[in-house]
Amino acid sequence: MARAQTQYVCQQCGAAHPKWAGRCDACGGWNTLVEEAARALPPKGLGPGKGRGLAFVGLAGAADATPRRLTGIAEFDRVCGGGLVAGSALLVGGDPGIGKSTVLLQVAAALAGKAGGAFDCAYISGEESIDQVRLRATRLGVADTPVKLAAATNVRDIVATLDRADPPAIVVVDSIQTMFLDTLDSAPGTVAQVRASAQELIRLAKARGFTVMLVGHVTKEGLIAGPRVLEHMVDTVLYFEGERGHQFRILRAVKNRFGPTDEIGVFEMTDAGLAEVPNPSALFLADHRGPISGAAVFAGVEGTRPMLVEIQALVAPSTLGTPRRAVVGWDGNRLAMVLAVLEARCGVAIGANDIYLSVAGGLRIAEPAADLAVAAALISALTQEPMAADTVVFGEIGLSGEIRPVGQAEARLKEAGKLGFAAALVPPRRGRGKERPSDGGLKIREIGHLRELVALFDASPRRPQRLGGGRP
Repeated sequence: MARAQTQYVCQQCGAAHPKWAGRCDACGGWNTLVEEAARALPPKGLGPGKGRGLAFVGLAGAADATPRRLTGIAEFDRVCGGGLVAGSALLVGGDPGIGKSTVLLQVAAALAGKAGGAFDCAYISGEESIDQVRLRATRLGVADTPVKLAAATNVRDIVATLDRADPPAIVVVDSIQTMFLDTLDSAPGTVAQVRASAQELIRLAKARGFTVMLVGHVTKEGLIAGPRVLEHMVDTVLYFEGERGHQFRILRAVKNRFGPTDEIGVFEMTDAGLAEVPNPSALFLADHRGPISGAAVFAGVEGTRPMLVEIQALVAPSTLGTPRRAVVGWDGNRLAMVLAVLEARCGVAIGANDIYLSVAGGLRIAEPAADLAVAAALISALTQEPMAADTVVFGEIGLSGEIRPVGQAEARLKEAGKLGFAAALVPPRRGRGKERPSDGGLKIREIGHLRELVALFDASPRRPQRLGGGRP
């Protein structure tokens, strides 16, 4: 009898190797190769006449609007693009204990208990027992909703249960790394098992028309564990972000075939579960009190939502040979660039100090529009001269020190005016003779070069200079 062929598959990138090695040649990961049974090769010699011909159509034509299933949780519906789509597959990833199971149980309970239009929802747990899920449901106050609960890890049993004419409308699988197919000779959580299990569940969801929501573990780098192809197989990928020391949780869409990407939903972790935050700007600025040195309010945009957050900086004399740089919620490489521009183009000696930068509230900012706000916070911390509390800042900094315009300036200014701000430091408008969009009633000061921002601060206590006035 012929011996079954085996191969060694990397659990980080999915690359296959004929023999075991300590390091993966494809991604460079150490101790990531696991022995698995080799898959059968596809048949060769496929050519014309051995398949059905395809009927091509033109791009123009009537397209029906995709029907949505609203959960009633506005922040979750926003991230999904306006609700859940029948026959779609969602993948939710995040750090352990961040709230993935909690929010999906709340979504299932909201859909099952929706007045006048309840959906049949099933929650399948592969990590917890039924009693554990019931305890969470009691804590969340949703134990009386008609959610169907089961504990299983065998994909064959799950498919046999759901493959019927009237399957549940919503199916939650927690988590995909615990599922396994008994036809594969590999342990649950390996690349082959995760890929095959997800493929079976997604195929059944599209064939029967129900929405499947998969929970995915993440690696220490913050990426969803398993093969990268898993994110390509699903229709929507959501990431749960947040710091354990903060009560805020950010649900971010990084892929969505039925809606915009980079959309976020803001939740607050409470004793009764995750509560949605309809106005994140007011909550992130709740502790912003008066003019304080080293603080600047940044008017940013997350997806389609303008959001105001406070950026805090601390500059302290360093006793080390290499000054320390600690960044929370922003890109450390962009901080190094801003510091270099301040020294090279503006003559601000700041690099020899320890620098600490933090985005208040636990939000992570990725857009370059925060450059000017970071620079304002750094200069304010260095000179001990606070900015006016009623001023917002946004703009991108170039390597020559010029301030470049950013998108959606009107939405940023309107959000600032709505929250009671009176002044704004902004980049110059594009072109000459063009009218500036609505400024929301704010006093606008355009800054064309970083030196103009430095000139607003004076290190001498005898001649303090600030833009605007403090809040009454």
